[in-house]
Amino acid sequence: MSLFTHVARGRLAAWLTVVAAIVFGAVVFGLPKPDNPAPVSSTGLSVEWQSTQVERLQDQLPSRDVQPAIVVVSRADGAPLSPTDQEAVVAQSGDLGRLAVGGRVAPPQVSPDGTVALVAVPLDTSGGQEQVATTIDELRTALDDVPEGLTTQVTGGPGFTADLTKVFEGADVTLLGVTAGVVALLLLITYRSPFLWIVPLVVVAATEQLTLRAIDTVVPAVGIHLQDGAVTGIASVLVFGAATDYALLLIARYREELRHEENRFAAMRSALRRTAEPILASGSTVVLGVLTLLLSEQETNRALAVACATGVVFAMLSALLVLPATLVIFGRGLFWPFVPRVGGEVREGRLWGRLGAVVVRRPVPVAALATLLLVGLALGGLGIRTGLSETEQFRVKPEAVAGAETLARAFPAGTTQPVAVLTTPGAVQAVTDAAADVPGVASARPGTAGSSVAQVDVVLEAEPGTAASDRAIEALRDAVQAVPGSAPPAVAGVDGFDGAVVGGSVAATYDTNEANGRDLWLILPIILLLVAGVLVALLRGLVAPLLLVLTVILSFFASLGAAWLLFDVVLGFPALDSGVILLAFVFLVALGVDYNIFLVTRAREDARRTGTREGMLSALKVTGGVITSAGILLAAVFAVLGVLPLILLTQIGIIVCIGVLLDTLLVRTVLVPALAFILGDRFWWPGRIRRDAEQDLPPAERESVSARD
Repeated sequence: MSLFTHVARGRLAAWLTVVAAIVFGAVVFGLPKPDNPAPVSSTGLSVEWQSTQVERLQDQLPSRDVQPAIVVVSRADGAPLSPTDQEAVVAQSGDLGRLAVGGRVAPPQVSPDGTVALVAVPLDTSGGQEQVATTIDELRTALDDVPEGLTTQVTGGPGFTADLTKVFEGADVTLLGVTAGVVALLLLITYRSPFLWIVPLVVVAATEQLTLRAIDTVVPAVGIHLQDGAVTGIASVLVFGAATDYALLLIARYREELRHEENRFAAMRSALRRTAEPILASGSTVVLGVLTLLLSEQETNRALAVACATGVVFAMLSALLVLPATLVIFGRGLFWPFVPRVGGEVREGRLWGRLGAVVVRRPVPVAALATLLLVGLALGGLGIRTGLSETEQFRVKPEAVAGAETLARAFPAGTTQPVAVLTTPGAVQAVTDAAADVPGVASARPGTAGSSVAQVDVVLEAEPGTAASDRAIEALRDAVQAVPGSAPPAVAGVDGFDGAVVGGSVAATYDTNEANGRDLWLILPIILLLVAGVLVALLRGLVAPLLLVLTVILSFFASLGAAWLLFDVVLGFPALDSGVILLAFVFLVALGVDYNIFLVTRAREDARRTGTREGMLSALKVTGGVITSAGILLAAVFAVLGVLPLILLTQIGIIVCIGVLLDTLLVRTVLVPALAFILGDRFWWPGRIRRDAEQDLPPAERESVSARD
């Protein structure tokens, strides 16, 4: 660990480290931003999925960059549209031609019950999301002067794209501000010092900003399309939480060493030797955990893997290099008014010492009760529903969702997002007839056609993203693929198709849900094996790593069950987003095991002097406060994701928040110590705890021995 202890060799070394960090940051900010690779598809799925195949084939159609925005007109009182109202809609639709491709808009369609009129405005979407959002804003502004009593809403694919873009407008600033405020408040409460909290906050905030800038270079450089918003938001929160956790651990050990050592540089060197291993093990676990997302079917998850791994590496480096150098520059006075003095009173750990004494007296009943509590919470997830419809993705309902709901009351619910069936021009009529006969299909009609590819537009009766919609997609694919001679030309990278292919946003949602299921079964066992491998290497045993992994798994299911009860009963969420379980599992397993690493590595260190029983008691006492502070802080930071109005991010934030609290307050505090007390030295099997003679030396001599080593 000499690389890290070098920063505390003296004031000059500390200043050089800080200057080197500033130079490194300037270099990172000065790196050129490579061109962002084009996305694999709108969903990030590869060409092996039919929805992506359809996207590629649509490039051969004359209208490949045209998508209709749906203007929904209704009366505010819900009454049928009067002849005057319908005339006003016709006049208004004519005015919208200036925004439409080709300069004209088809006549309005009025629902059978006369309550809703639909105007399809074909828009040019070749300019990307920002251009679509601008056009939708112009369209909505043009509809402001409708006659009194009429309500207009813009929905359809472009409407949803525009509203999703607005979700993340200013999100980075909001997320950074709220996260920094939460971290500052918790650090102030933890340290009860008007100065100490500023140093880790500044270091962590600088690390987070450096990470976001590095992500702009690293993710595109490895050939992955980087989408702003969800990826950067999660990476930002993870870096803030992880870097602050590492800072709390280091500062707690530094304060402890200052009570044994007059020289602050020697105290920091000792603190670094004792904390570098658990911080590196913890960070490596998180890095390996998030990198398993590279195996995901979705490009967004792969971008998240690279972004989060980059951020955690920066968090480890800042905690082991920059923060120690900054702390020793300021000296002991930074802890005022509770300045640690040699031989001074230890204020921390009294509560955790009493708790450990309770657990050690009756470890079997305590372990049983803790396990039953976790199992009971896990049972709350037995009724979990997954998969959100298109209108359920937002926590705050935007206009596109409200328009889709209005349209669904009078037209087939799938009208806003027709399904695209791609086939050959010669098979259009046969494919249209086959699609029209599928249960759940409201209508099917020929669409645009090119020289070798033709499209059939299919409207489903069910709302996009629902179970009924999924069943209709499955049946539709089976039906059109069975039409002889309907297979379109092969897409590059795919050998060919047996028949017509079904895509569009509704089918893409279905494929995404299927991909999430595949990812779950592939990545879950891999991340568990990786985490177990890190623990085995760190603890040099098998029993302790196995027990720690099992407790983390149990904690995950408990947090999922508790969160589902909150979502279902209190918040009224209809279901979990299909991607939530995978992401929550990756973060909870990787982060949840961190606190066990902090506790168990300290217990092993102390056990060399006193044995496993007393070593675990001592570790619980000295790490209880800092780990609890770290866990509460990390939980609060992830809860901040709830400020963004996407249900996906809210659900991830709440599940991880609950899971981290369970790991911190129950698993690490009660269950793991109880298991160690029950097993004694067998907890480390097949490794053995050997008495470390160096631990018996006074601090000054111990420092001298370590320096010679």
